[in-house]
Amino acid sequence: MILMPLQAERRNELKLSRYEKETVINFNAAEKNATVYTRDWSVMDTFDSLVKDDPAHYKLLCSTDIDRTYEMPKSYIRYRRPRQLSDSHRAAAKERISIINSKKCHTDGTERTDI
Repeated sequence: MILMPLQAERRNELKLSRYEKETVINFNAAEKNATVYTRDWSVMDTFDSLVKDDPAHYKLLCSTDIDRTYEMPKSYIRYRRPRQLSDSHRAAAKERISIINSKKCHTDGTERTDI
């Protein structure tokens, strides 16, 4: 069962507070799969595309107007530490973004259209 993404106007009718836009991932040691319950539209969109592209691993279990429940292999869940950049990497990234930003604008501050 694959659902089409809800239209923007329909999503606005079903507006939830940021607090209510929750995502809960549930798994245990005995089972190979995890369930993902969500009320967040961006998470639903991500999982809907995963269900469509990889139905062997991602399944839509349940759907209502405001929430959806998915199933996926729990081995796909990852934990990681925040990325730590060294000072040299940070400086190199800063220089790269400065070059990109300088190419986007003329010297007078107007946006370039020839890019």
